[in-house]
Amino acid sequence: MPMKMAASAIVSPYHRDPLLLKLKPSDTIAKPTARPTRPLKPADSPPSVADARRSVEANSKTSRRRSASDPSSPSPESPLGVLKRKMQFRQRLSSRVFGDNLTPGVNYLTYYDVTLRTEDIVALKDDWLTDNNISFWQEWLEREVLPKYPEARIILMRPSLTFLLMQALDLKGASNALPDLRKVTHIFLPVNDSRARDKADGGSHWSLLLVSCIDGVAFHYDSLGGSNFLEAQKCADRIGKVIGQALRFHQMEDSPQQENGNDCGVYVCILMRHLLIKRLLNANANEKVSMSMANKLIDAKGGRKEMMKIIESLRKEGERRRSASPYARGRAHDGAPRID
Repeated sequence: MPMKMAASAIVSPYHRDPLLLKLKPSDTIAKPTARPTRPLKPADSPPSVADARRSVEANSKTSRRRSASDPSSPSPESPLGVLKRKMQFRQRLSSRVFGDNLTPGVNYLTYYDVTLRTEDIVALKDDWLTDNNISFWQEWLEREVLPKYPEARIILMRPSLTFLLMQALDLKGASNALPDLRKVTHIFLPVNDSRARDKADGGSHWSLLLVSCIDGVAFHYDSLGGSNFLEAQKCADRIGKVIGQALRFHQMEDSPQQENGNDCGVYVCILMRHLLIKRLLNANANEKVSMSMANKLIDAKGGRKEMMKIIESLRKEGERRRSASPYARGRAHDGAPRID
C-alpha cells in the first residue's frame, strides 16, 4: 500500500542495501509450516508492569528455541519437559563459543542505554535474537542514522516498551512510560508473541509493526507467515489508542520469509533499517511510497555478521577510550567497554 510522506521528509541519494536481495524468478521462499517453540531459560525475577520501563528493560532476555525434531521430548507443559528444556539451554549456553570463550552473565559492551551481555553475543551467532540485540540495533540506528535527518520524527520503540504497551492492564498509566508520540510521523514496534503479562522474556517469534501516524495505517511484516497476526493486531489497536487514532491494519503478505526457525529477529532488524532509510528518510515528500517488500530476499547470515562487526568495532573503541582515560591509569579494567 502506498504511503504519504511527511512534508518534512528529507530527500537524499538512494543507496542499495546489501542485505536485501532482489528475488529472481527461479528463487523460491520456503515458508515454515510450524510455529517454533522455545526452551525455558533461567530467568531473573519478573519485572513489574508499573515499573516496566526500568525493570523490563533490565530483565528482558532472549526467546530460545527447543528442537522440534526430537519426538521423545516431553511436553513443554509438563514439569519434566520444563526441567529438560532448562538443562538443554544451560548446556547449550555454556558450551557455545563465539570467537573468544565467553563467560555467561558477563557484560560485553555498554552502548549508551543498552548493555549487551555474553548471552546476547552468543545468541547473535545463530540463535533467536534477544531483546537486547534488537534494542542495540535500534540504539545504533538512532545514534548513527537518524541524526543525519534532523527533521525526521520517527520513533523506534524498544521491545520492552512494546511488551509494556501490549500487556499493561492500565494502558493510560503505561503510556506515561512511552516516548512523546504527539508529533511523531512513524513508529517502529518489534512485536513478540509472549502472552505472559508478568514475564518479559517469554515468546518464540519476532515480527515488525510499522505505524504511519500520517495515514493512520499499521503495516505488519511477519517472516513466519501470519504467525504473529493476532499479536500485531493487538499492538496496533493499543498504540492507536495511545495516539488517539483508529489504525487500519495491513498484513503485508509479501514480507520476506525466513528459511529456518531462528532468524525472525534478524529479519526484524534488517527490515527496520531498510524501511527506515529507503522508504522513509530517503523518500520524496511529494511522492507516495510503496511499503511492499515483494521480490526481496534477506541475507540473515550477512545481517548477523554485520551486527557483530559493529559490536566488535564499538567494543574496541570503548577499550581504546578507557585505556586513554587518565582515570584508568594504574587501575584494573573492570566492567564492559562503554560508548556514551
